[in-house]
Amino acid sequence: MTQLAELQTRRRFFSSAVGMTWTASNLGCFELRAFAVPFADAGCLTDVEGLKVGHYTESRRPTGCTVVLAEAGAVAGVDVRGSAPGTHETDLLSPLNTVEKVHAVVLSGGSAFGLETASGVMQYLEEQRIGYQTRVARVPIVPAAVLFDLGLGDARVRPDKRSGYLACKAARSSACEEGNVGAGAGATVGKMFGLDRAMKGGLGTASVQAGSATVAALVAVNAFGDVLDPATGAILAGARTPDGKRLVNSMEQMRQGRYPPPKASGENTTIGVVATNAALSKAQASKIAQMAHDGLARSINPVHTPQDGDTLFAIATGTANSAIDLTLLGSLAADVVARAVGRAILRAKGLPGLPSHLDLASSQKRG
Repeated sequence: MTQLAELQTRRRFFSSAVGMTWTASNLGCFELRAFAVPFADAGCLTDVEGLKVGHYTESRRPTGCTVVLAEAGAVAGVDVRGSAPGTHETDLLSPLNTVEKVHAVVLSGGSAFGLETASGVMQYLEEQRIGYQTRVARVPIVPAAVLFDLGLGDARVRPDKRSGYLACKAARSSACEEGNVGAGAGATVGKMFGLDRAMKGGLGTASVQAGSATVAALVAVNAFGDVLDPATGAILAGARTPDGKRLVNSMEQMRQGRYPPPKASGENTTIGVVATNAALSKAQASKIAQMAHDGLARSINPVHTPQDGDTLFAIATGTANSAIDLTLLGSLAADVVARAVGRAILRAKGLPGLPSHLDLASSQKRG
């Protein structure tokens, strides 16, 4: 089969948009060729009935937060794989603990400072009389996870309580914004050689429907490693050469013994939410979150490192009319996570010194 015929076949198979990928040159760098990206028309998290998504994007520097509202309550689980997480209320999600449902999940920039956004979400939900009923008050249950983006601009500017509140005010059941928005505003990827050789990450979302099952994901990609097309293994974004014009393939550099001591520790992290319309227990939701991490492993390399705090939540609204097999749900969760990661990269816009996938593709094409 000729290269053109192969590309045409792949386009028909994926029914997708044409993007760019990278092929190895004899210099050990990576150059462009056209390929079919299986990320077009990917759907979004709000395809799961009963969920709303809202973003607050800070105008003073690249940072922000994203809230997923489940105002009717949703069973939730969590799985943390990275070694440098920043989280809030994750212990409540253990199957051993009492509270059964959450009312929102927050993803935020700002490192640990960004956990303050959960207080703003709680304020909003309390005003709506939404929360876990106690003897004297309704207490909103709002788990959260954060990523590190303090290296871009003034680190004193970070998402706070007001940011979380405004993200709730902006939440919609049709929200599908991607790229430099909310928790993805300051996200970066490919940081093995430091931020000056990294690229812009972002926020991505995707969904799939199989029979009565709907499974969706929303992911903020701020990874230490490179981001790959899971269908081909081609690098979409990652660490660049010293001149910034090409990709170097972080894993290949490791194999060749060129891994430098990390310039910073715990300043990465990919965080996200997987959602389904299935009715699940907390233990089952935790299993979905665990299986969903396979999607990160397919699309980010290396992943779950000591420099990452990778965290995925899984929420189940229970609106499906029939029981849905757990293996099916977990397998679909991994698939939509991988696609959401790809969407985050393809929808990102570059910043000074931090090109996006499309920026680098355009410069290579001109060259």
